[in-house]
Amino acid sequence: MKNWLPLPARWFSRCAIPLCALALAATAACSQDWAKAILNKSPRHQEWVKVTYGSRTVNAFVVYPEVSHKAPVVLLIHEIFGLSDWARSMADDIAAMGYIVIAPDLLSGFGPNGGDTSAFPDMQSTTKAVSGLDPAVVTADLNATADYALKFPAANGKLAVIGFCWGGGKSFLYSTQRAGLSAAFVFYGPPPPTDALKNITAPVYGFYGGNDARISATVPDTKTAMAAAGKKYDPVIYDGAGHGFMRAGEDPANTNPANTTARTEALKRLESLLKGM
Repeated sequence: MKNWLPLPARWFSRCAIPLCALALAATAACSQDWAKAILNKSPRHQEWVKVTYGSRTVNAFVVYPEVSHKAPVVLLIHEIFGLSDWARSMADDIAAMGYIVIAPDLLSGFGPNGGDTSAFPDMQSTTKAVSGLDPAVVTADLNATADYALKFPAANGKLAVIGFCWGGGKSFLYSTQRAGLSAAFVFYGPPPPTDALKNITAPVYGFYGGNDARISATVPDTKTAMAAAGKKYDPVIYDGAGHGFMRAGEDPANTNPANTTARTEALKRLESLLKGM
């Protein structure tokens, strides 16, 4: 899940790594039969919906929890690899905790022949497309998707956002753009510009890999800036875990036990924090 690309936005450029690592990560991202198997075995209702606003249509994946009451909505923002099978399986993991999860494919309409993530021929072209997305369009897509999900009869009106890597940076940024969030969960993503922090109205919870200094090195300054802005920021750094440990930690090809440990601990923390919204 690590990648290197020249990016137009300053904050996103911090989510870059050497090209050789991208090749390895892209191979792993393409080989997701194990993630498909998880989705196929899930007892939860899954569906695709089309979120339309203005002249734009966004394809989104929805998973419902098996509960007897209305539930909060969690808006999931995918990584630079697009709305992959793993991202959808992560949505299912969160739904299993008791939440309605909606994950927009932010590449909708931008793929070959107007397709989405599934239309791209390889991971290189997918990551290039994600890195080139217009930030204003991304925000508009997220707002439209959130508004759509909050109208579900089974939704209770609460909204949280969660993202991973590229999506982690976007979830932090989104917390500066969307009023009324109950919480923002940032998985190994960079912070937004300091001058935007004043706009945050929800607690922000960070999840970082100890062996991901490229991102985790930003945590101390972010803590200082958030404190100065009077905002809640609660980061945890998982020793020995690398970037993308939520994916790597359940990938059968993973060779770093710290990734598995970090994933397990992060899931427990996430479930506890969601319950506290």
